[in-house]
Amino acid sequence: MKFKEDILQKQVALYLDYLDVVWCHVANERKASFQAGKRLKQKGVKSGVPDCLIFNQKSHFKGFALELKVPPNKPTENQKKWLLELSVLGWECKVAYSFDEAKEMIDNYLLI
Repeated sequence: MKFKEDILQKQVALYLDYLDVVWCHVANERKASFQAGKRLKQKGVKSGVPDCLIFNQKSHFKGFALELKVPPNKPTENQKKWLLELSVLGWECKVAYSFDEAKEMIDNYLLI
């Protein structure tokens, strides 16, 4: 299933680059040895950070956080926690299960 989420992430990345917004993908899904994982955590890598962070402020939102999933996958508890915390901080937060859904959410956010 991870491979299908990789394809979805690449589609969304191309679209966000096409829109020329300020955004990034936090690559938390990488495989790492125990030592490398420990170093990354010491540097501040956090589990559950949403897949796409759009920093363009729109309306009353400070940014847009988008978690990407391919059914039947669902957000983890850490991902839900991040989405909730960012929402409390004034971010629009969504979970998309397809490119079309992600595109609609991004377009709706950017048009606000």
